[in-house]
Amino acid sequence: MIYFLRGLVQELTPTYVVVEVGGIGYYLSVSLQTSQNLNLNSEVFLYVQQIIREDAHLLFGFFTKEEKEMFNLLISVNGVGPVSALILLSSLSLSDAANAILSGKSGVIQKVKGIGAKTAERIIIDLRDKVGRFSVSEEKLSHFVDNKIKNEALSALEVLGISKKVSEKIADRILKQNPNASVEELVKEILKNI
Repeated sequence: MIYFLRGLVQELTPTYVVVEVGGIGYYLSVSLQTSQNLNLNSEVFLYVQQIIREDAHLLFGFFTKEEKEMFNLLISVNGVGPVSALILLSSLSLSDAANAILSGKSGVIQKVKGIGAKTAERIIIDLRDKVGRFSVSEEKLSHFVDNKIKNEALSALEVLGISKKVSEKIADRILKQNPNASVEELVKEILKNI
């Protein structure tokens, strides 16, 4: 079992890296978070998760041990394969993913490509007791959700011909008073206050 690799980055893309170790090139699938920490033609140290299937021997590389641990937790959930786990780790930071799981916000997890409602709920149920150490604060998570709701509301209002400048200030004020407002409620409130 390969636990880590130290070598030279020969190829680098957002989804994979080729690391040369002792004259052998290892192809590792990586998340966007890991890829952003690497540079072409420079020395790298990556934690590795090896998955052996009938039809393939796959290597997944991680810049931090924590990211590898979260990956292994995710693939332990029925219905979450290694590719879905990498997409989730590319879409959300470790703390955002952990906060979404801890607070049961399946909507945040469902925004990740390839993860539906049932899988998101399964991730929350299976991992709620295991991801506490990855969590930071819920402030960042609520900010992410608020921004998504705000952006959807502003887009809807733009379609109606209301400029983003006018509606954005009103949206901020409404979200301060009612942080749990849905897109529909936010649109209605902005329309009342214009």
